[in-house]
Amino acid sequence: MTDTTRLQLLESVLEAVSVGAVVLDADGRIVLWNRWMSRHSGCATHKAVGTELFDLLPELRGGRVQAAVTQALQNNFSSLLSQTLNRSPFPLFASPAAAARGERMQQAVAVTPLTLPIGGRHCLIQLSDVSMAAGREKLLREQTEMLRMQTFSDGLTGVANRRAFDVAIDREVRRAKRSGSTVSLLMIDIDYFKPYNDHYGHQQGDQCLIQVSSALQAQLQRSVDMLARYGGEEFAVILPDNDPRQAMQMATTLHGRIVRLALPHEYAGGPDKQITVSIGVATLAPDRHGDVAALIGAADHALYAAKRQGRNRIVAAPPELL
Repeated sequence: MTDTTRLQLLESVLEAVSVGAVVLDADGRIVLWNRWMSRHSGCATHKAVGTELFDLLPELRGGRVQAAVTQALQNNFSSLLSQTLNRSPFPLFASPAAAARGERMQQAVAVTPLTLPIGGRHCLIQLSDVSMAAGREKLLREQTEMLRMQTFSDGLTGVANRRAFDVAIDREVRRAKRSGSTVSLLMIDIDYFKPYNDHYGHQQGDQCLIQVSSALQAQLQRSVDMLARYGGEEFAVILPDNDPRQAMQMATTLHGRIVRLALPHEYAGGPDKQITVSIGVATLAPDRHGDVAALIGAADHALYAAKRQGRNRIVAAPPELL
């Protein structure tokens, strides 16, 4: 094979590959601009060759691409541009329709120094379309997040589930002990929910749970507070850095919000014939030695006390339980 044949073969390969290839001379002028670049940039080869790259594409001037080219031409260093920081540096488009929308392809860009027998130092810029790979990665992230949400969210109400509660209460109690702060827990139970379910049906019972959980969630203003469905018609609220007074104030707010919902309940025990809740409140203070089990046990004890006293009320657990 003659040198001319080899050159022709090389040129054919460069034109056929599904990768952008740009070669710059020592002055930054384009000496090679393959067909892939022409197709995706909209700039024909005869217009690109002989032009200084950063005159042809001025938006690249002063950016990471120019820094990489300078490193290659002056210091003989190769560079691979971060796709996180440089998703679409070149104005390249997958199709005319994408160009009309201004939707650039996501690119992987590598800059490699070349030393040629004639002409001295050059550099090769290789570009490839990674849009599909980036799309798959985005889809995978979304699916992972959806799976995480399904794992830690209650399927009916959308609030945190028991698994998420167990993780959060353990974390907050550990944090409170490390920092010498308080953490409060509210256990909330819908009064006479079984008669409600039996009378109105399970579908209406589900709607009741959804409405109650939504009303409770709307009252939590801090991102650190968590409402979780503890089980059945019982909910739990974790309140980091809340002392007994603050916890009781939140319990009163939540109790009042459910009363204002005014959901009819013909088989409720109270005179108002509507959905109400009973709430047990417990606080783990810095001077107490209780753990997660003790905090949950104290809040449960207070909740059962509220139910024994007639429901539709708030009871705080005595400090000695912790």
